[in-house]
Amino acid sequence: MKRFFDDVTKYYGYMVRSAKSVLKTEVANSYLNWIWWILDPLFTMLVYYVIFGLIFNSKEKYFVTFLFIGITMWDFFNKNVVQSVNMVKRNKPIVSKVYLPKFILLISNMMVNGFKMLISWVIVVILMLIFRVDISVKIFWYIPIMCVLILFTFGFSIHLVHFGVFVEDLSNVINIAFRFLFYMTGVMFNIENRVHDPFYQHVLLYCNPIAMLIHDMRNVLLYKKPPCWQGLLIWTVISLILSAWGVRRIYKNENSYVKVI
Repeated sequence: MKRFFDDVTKYYGYMVRSAKSVLKTEVANSYLNWIWWILDPLFTMLVYYVIFGLIFNSKEKYFVTFLFIGITMWDFFNKNVVQSVNMVKRNKPIVSKVYLPKFILLISNMMVNGFKMLISWVIVVILMLIFRVDISVKIFWYIPIMCVLILFTFGFSIHLVHFGVFVEDLSNVINIAFRFLFYMTGVMFNIENRVHDPFYQHVLLYCNPIAMLIHDMRNVLLYKKPPCWQGLLIWTVISLILSAWGVRRIYKNENSYVKVI
């Protein structure tokens, strides 16, 4: 892992410049520029609020903020995973000309989506103030939850960076699988309130780390409840194993990527 941290340090400047370049390119030809980074999650939340809050009459307390927290965390995970599949092929001009550890591309992409997520968290804070959510010292439990989210996203995505080079249809499979996963993650509803069977409730919450993390984040920010520390510990260990395994796989197959693309 020493080689990994050495490479991250070595290419840190490139990652930051690349992330900034992507962000600037996204808004370069837009009339509203960076305002779209605010409007996009807001309009998404509005659609789900109309469907689940008004039409299906959700009784969840602080439902608008509740919904926005779920959308914020899901979007970060979903975008990074989906974009990681074609990451090497998408960066063919760079990969084919200079040596660059392929996980550097992933980290740079996570910086882009992390910046957008940061904007969404600012909106969450504003919503909490508007709806007068009680704030306590437990809000700082937000930090370990976010660390696990970032670590798991990296550990899961890095394997897709590798397999995306060799499996042409992987992006289609991921898109279909994530449509199903979205509705099983509790982005728009509280799993504890909607799923009454204890067995299925535990399966949905603790076998799906994103569902668990969203549930814990809502408990911490909105309801002043502690996260599931045991679940966080288990998924931290799993994420570390996935990350180490993925980094090792990337290093092992460095020379084959250029030949395939």
